[in-house]
Amino acid sequence: MSTSETKEKTASTAKKEDGKVVLRIRVRAYESKILDASVKQIIDTAMRYDAQIVGPVPLPTEIKKYTVNRASFVYKNSREQFEIRVHKRLIDIINPNPNTVEALTNMSLPSGVEIDVKML
Repeated sequence: MSTSETKEKTASTAKKEDGKVVLRIRVRAYESKILDASVKQIIDTAMRYDAQIVGPVPLPTEIKKYTVNRASFVYKNSREQFEIRVHKRLIDIINPNPNTVEALTNMSLPSGVEIDVKML
């Protein structure tokens, strides 16, 4: 058994011994203001049920750039660039009770906000 396998096993047993359940929420949106408002709404909902919260942690902004020709024939070297920015935040809720989970699932957020929830 190698040292990396031993480290992985000790890390996994440490998680089980702690008994901590972490609800990891990743929130993504194109507009940062809508994203921040949604994150605030999620945190307020979790705080209402006395949940322990870590975050919001800003993750790196994903930037996709597209280059397009301005003219189709004569001015071939003239180009335009467009970009799409995806802003991301990470929130951890440690040991959520069932009321917290139910309130978070019933919450309505604005359109354009994508949520990914995982249990760790």
